Amino acid sequence: MTAPDATGEAAAARGADRALRAAARHSAGRLAAVSACSVGAAGAALAEPAVLGHTLDLLLRQDPGGARWTAWCAVVIAAEVLLDAATARLTGGVDARSTAWLRRLGLGRLLRTAPHHAARHSPGELSARLTSQATTAGAVPAAVVGAAVALLPPFGGLVALVLVDVWTALAFLAGLPLLAVLLRAFARDSGASVSRYQEVQLAMAGLLVEALAGARTIAAAGTAEREQARVLGRLPELGSEGRRTWRIYGTTMARTSALMPLLLYVVLGVGGIRLAEGALGVGGLLAAVRYAGLAAGVGAVTGRLAAVVRGRAAARRTAALFDLPELPQGVRRLPGAGPGTLELRGVRVVRAGAVVLCDVDLRIPGGTTAAVVGRSGSGKTTLAAVAGRLTACDEGEVLLDGVPLDELSAGELRREVGHAFERPALFGESVAAAVAFGSGPQPAPETVRAAARAAGADTFVRRLPEGYGTALADAPMSGGELQRLGLARAFCHAGRLLVLDDALSSLDTVTAREVERALARDVRPGTRLVVAHRVSSAAGADLVVWLDAGRIRATGTHADLWRDPAYRAVFGAAAAPDTQPPPTPAAETSAAPTPAPIPAAGPAAGPAAGPAANPGTGPDLRPAPEPDANPGPGADLNADPGRGAGADPDADPEPGTGAEQGPDLDADADPGTGPELEPGADLDADADPGTGTGTDADPDPGAEPGAEPDPEPGAEPEPGAEGAGAGPGGGPAGRGGGGLRRRALEAPGREAVR
Repeated sequence: MTAPDATGEAAAARGADRALRAAARHSAGRLAAVSACSVGAAGAALAEPAVLGHTLDLLLRQDPGGARWTAWCAVVIAAEVLLDAATARLTGGVDARSTAWLRRLGLGRLLRTAPHHAARHSPGELSARLTSQATTAGAVPAAVVGAAVALLPPFGGLVALVLVDVWTALAFLAGLPLLAVLLRAFARDSGASVSRYQEVQLAMAGLLVEALAGARTIAAAGTAEREQARVLGRLPELGSEGRRTWRIYGTTMARTSALMPLLLYVVLGVGGIRLAEGALGVGGLLAAVRYAGLAAGVGAVTGRLAAVVRGRAAARRTAALFDLPELPQGVRRLPGAGPGTLELRGVRVVRAGAVVLCDVDLRIPGGTTAAVVGRSGSGKTTLAAVAGRLTACDEGEVLLDGVPLDELSAGELRREVGHAFERPALFGESVAAAVAFGSGPQPAPETVRAAARAAGADTFVRRLPEGYGTALADAPMSGGELQRLGLARAFCHAGRLLVLDDALSSLDTVTAREVERALARDVRPGTRLVVAHRVSSAAGADLVVWLDAGRIRATGTHADLWRDPAYRAVFGAAAAPDTQPPPTPAAETSAAPTPAPIPAAGPAAGPAAGPAANPGTGPDLRPAPEPDANPGPGADLNADPGRGAGADPDADPEPGTGAEQGPDLDADADPGTGPELEPGADLDADADPGTGTGTDADPDPGAEPGAEPDPEPGAEPEPGAEGAGAGPGGGPAGRGGGGLRRRALEAPGREAVR
């Protein structure tokens, strides 16, 4: 086990003590009442031996005043009992208030800090710090008062013992040095042991929550036993520290329990001698023995000291949250009716000593949709967090409509800057409350439903048992449905800047396109900053910000940036020499689980439709060469070559073309030459350059038309030639040939995504 840093431990202890003093001030009135009742009970306990001794002497002498003093004895005993009960009741209230104050303070700091600071603590550790550790720490203020007041009866009893008889007091004092040594050793040893016990307990709690969160992954990997061993790996250490703590406590209690009776026997013996000498009466002997018992009660302080030691150790754990830095905010407001212009000037962000963003200068005009693209680890999410003021930059500044974000009030910032995340967390009792969740006035029900429609969530929400009133616990959702509700929440509170941090990643392509159209049409106009991984998202943006290793490598339109092979590689596209963007909508359209059979193309699609067709080898899927094999970036790659430019692929065919309307296979083939496709046809087959057929190998003479032949052993695509016909009979480079890959089929009746 790593030795603790003495400097860090001392600083943590000082921070914990400051927090405990603040908690005591928070409950100052009730704590004063606890002190008063405790002192009153201690005073009654000190008065009781003297009153009892005097009453006994009066009764032995048959003095008439004995009856009155007997009544006083009853009053003193009753007062002690009642004051002890009041002390216990008030102590419970002080403990509860102190615990609640510590939890509110810790949770408030946790929620007001930047997410990367909070992420330093695991969820299980945070849960333990704010629950059991805060409860133990919250008991310290009252425990300190109780321990201090608990010293009054022993020391008061010692003083009274001196007043009753000096010799009996000296006999008792002889054993106090040994008692002091025992208590000091207990406080020192138990404090260190309890601190280590709680440290191991927190670590195990973090591992347990981590395992529970990843239960599906553990089950799928078949590593349940290994994870169990990992979570419980420090259990022997926890047991060792627990046993050591109880051993220290038990040893101290045993020694003090043995010492105290010995001291009482010594006092009783000396008192008997003094009684035989006539120096001490019967009542005096009774008082001396009772006061010696009170003085011996100093050993009972051990339990109260143990509570203080445990509480201070727990406070050090909880106080770690109090040191989390708050994200500074100002009091300014944005200018009215601003367009939402976002500017980043010299932004630099450092995390754990590594530079995540470096010298980022960016201006996004108001009303613009900007897509942030880049490889994993390039800083996209950090840029989105900085732009929305979820975290602060270490250098530079971020402005919205000319106002630095750190100067805006928290309310103004969250009203005008919205966020949607990849894995949203939903809050609220119902689905409607989860969509309406946010700062500012509560949105109207119609606003909530409109936001859900824009996010593509209205259909599945209406199918829930209670619709929008369904409790979240009774509404199991897929990842895509959960993400759509997160988008609906962001749309419901959309301001002049909306940050979408990979918020469409769990949606199928068709739904994502519908959400993008609704975002442009149905959501409050403003600036959009979209962290994108799909080509279609980048292609649909007004501006693309290309991040590379924390720096802006380039900005521009998707069509312009596509000419760079390194930019194409960000999306996994081949770095082919052509400069045209790929047919992103067709490539991104999600295929149905079982594609519907493709109907015949019409009378013109017979066996003699094209010179490259081979009736014995199945359909030829190669598009015919076109005069312009490399259109510019703005060309519509889904256009039908047999129609005019800009023709709608879903439109009814013109009279006389002889083509029936059917699913669009990227619309690269000439309607006049397309063969009939059988349901079993292989749309991914590579053409044989030597034969001009759409198969991967020589056909089996007995094979049925449209059957997929076995691939040629050892055949590999030519580097850089994906989508290019590179041999005789192949199409022009960059436009077709046997290498063309059909990645998705549009179901009949579905609108072709352009």
